[in-house]
Amino acid sequence: MFSRISNRLFITQLFLLLILSGLCIGIVVYTAPMFMQELNQRLNLDLADNIVKEKKLILNKKVNHKAMKTVLNGMMLVNPSIEIYITDPNGKIMAYSAPEGAVKRKAISIDPVKKFINSNRSFPVLGDDPRSDKTNKVFSVAPIKNGDRLDGYLYIILGGESYDSIFKLLESSYLLRSWLVAILISVIIASLIGYFLFRYITRRVFVLSNAMEEFKKTDFTHPVLLPDRYDGRKGDEIDQLGSTFLHMSERIIQQVKLLKHNDNSRRELIANVSHDLRTPLASLQGYLETLLLKHGSLTEPEILEYIQTSYESSQRLQKLISELFELASLENNDATLHFEAFSMSELAQDVSQKFKLHAENKGIKLETKIPEIPVFVSADIGLIQRVLENLIDNAIKYTPKGGEVEIELNIGDSKIATIIRDTGQGISKHDAQHVFERFYRVEKHRDQDGSGLGLAIVKRIMQLHDSSICISPAPNKGTIFSFDLPCARI
Repeated sequence: MFSRISNRLFITQLFLLLILSGLCIGIVVYTAPMFMQELNQRLNLDLADNIVKEKKLILNKKVNHKAMKTVLNGMMLVNPSIEIYITDPNGKIMAYSAPEGAVKRKAISIDPVKKFINSNRSFPVLGDDPRSDKTNKVFSVAPIKNGDRLDGYLYIILGGESYDSIFKLLESSYLLRSWLVAILISVIIASLIGYFLFRYITRRVFVLSNAMEEFKKTDFTHPVLLPDRYDGRKGDEIDQLGSTFLHMSERIIQQVKLLKHNDNSRRELIANVSHDLRTPLASLQGYLETLLLKHGSLTEPEILEYIQTSYESSQRLQKLISELFELASLENNDATLHFEAFSMSELAQDVSQKFKLHAENKGIKLETKIPEIPVFVSADIGLIQRVLENLIDNAIKYTPKGGEVEIELNIGDSKIATIIRDTGQGISKHDAQHVFERFYRVEKHRDQDGSGLGLAIVKRIMQLHDSSICISPAPNKGTIFSFDLPCARI
């Protein structure tokens, strides 16, 4: 029950309502007797004064018992709870209507009497209760005068016996009972409205909570199903929370997939690195062991052959390790590029000349289609040179004797396109999707010498330049690699 936020809010609201209701009831119970006393005193404000005007209650400084009896009989018919007292000017009780032995005071205090008679009085004004030594009650009073002489006071206690408990007060006061019932009904109605209102408000939070729990159960791999309202449109905080969670879950799913892919790639990388390092290392170790074991029995040509083979294996090993370090450095998030404006036409020409002899030795024609006008781009010249070297070396490697490799520059409005085209065996659509992955080599070219890292390095360099490397089949036969670089303002 307490696990849902709506129930917690409802219980909190109910607790606060009960506290407020208790305070209200306490205030009502505390102020109700005062209000009733004030009301009673105001209603009987002129009662004593009217009696004094009609009856001569004191004659020759003595109580007129006949007149007092007449007044008492009349008051008993109207309100039997009142008590009539006649005092002298100092408050000493001269006569009263209470039973014999009920009056415990011989005199009353004059100060409340004077306060009542004062025109600036505030109600209720409480005076001494002659029937008790401790209690005070509301009253009505009027001076009894003979001309200008004050003979005494008519002192009327308006309330009879005081209430012994709150229950008797409730029994006697319809208004007070009505107030308490109204407070109770208000608490019940407010509680019901609050409960359904909290359920309605927190319903979306409950939906979000269930969606998050289901997303957790799927190991963060399946999309979250939420209503259309969580589509990023402007709403309240709950809508924004749902929209944020939806985008966050999509990002988490992508990251989980990427982590799994990277983990698989890491495993494959370790396997490929182990294989590619083991092959030249085993060859190097084998030939060196042969030289050691057969030292003195090998001919000079055999020794030179073993040394040459060991040297070639060490070169392969060195190249693989260098490319691994190069790729790791490029994939580092802290990798920095040194952009500068340089002539792409001159760089392409220089790199092609570097591979000219190598291509001729393999019987491959290496040509360039470079504009005579210098074409400047903004990039890291060292990394772009590495891209050209890898692409040209790759094209020569997979082009058979008698084939052709062509380097072309196309000038656009804001970019320079570099194209390396060969007439090799071409590449399938499946292989084209993976050639830029580390250690990936086309199946039919597995016997070719190479680390499988060259195109991965090219792809990473282009990513660092906010560009991309594209691969497509040549119109007739072979493969085309191309990339774009922004023109530089000179």
